[in-house]
Amino acid sequence: MGRSTASTGTTAGGTTPATAPGAKGAGAAGGRAAFALLGSIQITLIYTLAATTVPLPRIARDFALQRADLILLSAAYGLTFAGLLLLGGRLADRYGGRRALTAGLVLFAAASLVAPLAPGGQTLLAARFAQGAGAALVAPAAMAVLRVLFASPAAHGRAMATWGGLSVLGATAGNLLSGVISALLSWRWALVVPPVVALAALMLAPQLLPGTVPSRGRSLDLPGALLATAGISLVSYGLVATDAHPWTSAAVLAPLSAGAALLLAFPRAERRARDPLLPPRFLLDRRRAAALAAVALTACGTASTFVLLSLHFQQDRDWSPLRTSAAFVPFAVALIACGRAVRPLTARHGARAVTAGGLATGSAGLGLLALTGLDTGTPYPLGLLPGLVLLGAGGAASFAGAAVLATEGVPARDAGLAGGVLNTAMEFGPTVLFALLLTLGDDAASLAATAAAFAAMALLHSVHRRART
Repeated sequence: MGRSTASTGTTAGGTTPATAPGAKGAGAAGGRAAFALLGSIQITLIYTLAATTVPLPRIARDFALQRADLILLSAAYGLTFAGLLLLGGRLADRYGGRRALTAGLVLFAAASLVAPLAPGGQTLLAARFAQGAGAALVAPAAMAVLRVLFASPAAHGRAMATWGGLSVLGATAGNLLSGVISALLSWRWALVVPPVVALAALMLAPQLLPGTVPSRGRSLDLPGALLATAGISLVSYGLVATDAHPWTSAAVLAPLSAGAALLLAFPRAERRARDPLLPPRFLLDRRRAAALAAVALTACGTASTFVLLSLHFQQDRDWSPLRTSAAFVPFAVALIACGRAVRPLTARHGARAVTAGGLATGSAGLGLLALTGLDTGTPYPLGLLPGLVLLGAGGAASFAGAAVLATEGVPARDAGLAGGVLNTAMEFGPTVLFALLLTLGDDAASLAATAAAFAAMALLHSVHRRART
């Protein structure tokens, strides 16, 4: 009972796409190639989210952007990505995963071609908004195709364990590569990666990906979509604005209040809808709700650490973008290594145990980082490196286990919905949690609070696992 049936034999969250199992009914090589394509797309979507983090100061200098402009630019992609994911998931279920994936890739590729060529900040901002809209359709559609590609519960569980680590791998790649590329060439070249991958995916998808059957009998819950999209976007914008404005200002209270009102109206609209955007039953499963909370928390922990440390290295220690990126290499190594090493543990103990262990390990890493206080006198090898390694290892395990738990038992007709909800937790959760952490006003306190939340979530998963044993 304590072991997830779909997690038996799962691969690690940090394994590369090429090592995923083959699709049922397809050749092993064809299944691996299809998974590699989908995995590369998912990594690129999250890479794009993080690609401007390290070179942001250089973008500000080139376009003469103020702090408020930078905040909006850094958040633009995530705002539309998170706000449109639920609608994107339902569109994938309604029209078929591969068709929705193709449409999303077209929009994402077009916007991504504009971004590196942007003549000014406004053009780059518009391109980032459009990239997020395309990504919001691509991400859940990819998971809908994945559900067809790996039809059996066991195969799908193994695939999702690998899939769970791709996002944090993409975020790490975004931070590392953008710093290296911007230091050696220009920040514009860091934005060339997304259109190249998107265009390659558009060419390869018809040959590698299976067709998906659209659910023509389903209606689109447009009122629910408008409430969810506007609510999530407004709340996200209000939280992002707290970095430049006090919580009591109109710039924060107006979007927060409006967004919260729309989100409170959303459940009532869903109960009345014939085919709701997010059926209430979907989140009533305590196991799924806990898994989504773990995803949101892990995403917040890794994202906030990257942001805080990137600023600390460049502003407090006066490190170059290249040196800043190099400082995160051990995190990436730990992420990939743990992803591979965790496979036998997942097979033996189940996805919930892996999630709990990953959260506990991540909590230890964040705790070590908090203890250093991010002091400029703290040596990197002894002060920051151990915490980064533990956080990378814990994040890989947590994402792997939670992705399996969040999608286990979801019928094929709701695969797009599952992808939309999982990615919403991954994108919207960090926005909410990171804004709350900023109110503490101290980087070390923020890391300590996140470490405590990781520990509490690990305990929750551990207790729930034992209760089901």
